[in-house]
Amino acid sequence: MKQYILPAIRITFFCFIFFCGAYSLLILGIAQIAPDKGEGQTLAVNNKIIGYALEGQSFTKDKYFNGRPSAAGYNAAGSSGSNKGPSNPEYLKDVQNRIDSFLVHNPNVKKENIASDLVTASGSGLDPDISIEAAIVQVGRIAKARNIGVEKIRSLIDTHAERPFLGIEKVNVLKLNIALDQLK
Repeated sequence: MKQYILPAIRITFFCFIFFCGAYSLLILGIAQIAPDKGEGQTLAVNNKIIGYALEGQSFTKDKYFNGRPSAAGYNAAGSSGSNKGPSNPEYLKDVQNRIDSFLVHNPNVKKENIASDLVTASGSGLDPDISIEAAIVQVGRIAKARNIGVEKIRSLIDTHAERPFLGIEKVNVLKLNIALDQLK
C-alpha cells in the first residue's frame, strides 16, 4: 500500500505546485504581453468609460445596432448559455419571439434574411460581436432612424469589421455604436 500512496502524494503535490503556481505565473506573464496587459479593453467617450469591448450589451433603440441576445441578461456575473437544445419548445418560442420583434423594428427585412446570430443567444450570453451579415441587415432601420445615408453606415461597418486570418468576419457592436454616435 505504501508503494501506491507515496507516488500519489508526490504527484498530487507536483500538480498542485505546477497548476496553482507555475502555470498561473506563465499565463500571467503571457497576459502582460497582450494589449491592455490582460485587463480587458475598456471603451471611453470623452474620458468616460461606457463599456467593455469583450462584453455584450443590450441596445434596444432603433438608432443602434442590436447585438446577440443574451441568455444571461448581459450580466457578466451570471455568464451562461440557456442549455436549451434546438428542439426545446421553450427555446424555439424564444427564437420566434426574437424574430417577430426584429421584424417589427425592421419591416423591410424578410424573415429568411435575418442572420441567425441576431435571434440566438451565444454560449456565454455575453458575445460582443455580430457577423457582418447581421450588421448589414440592420442598416435600413438605422439609416431611417438617424436620417443618414445607407452607404455611410455600410462604410462604417466595413471600417469596423474584423477579418481575422482563417476566422469568422465580425464586428464589435459597442465599437460600431460608438462610431455611429460620432458620425456628423
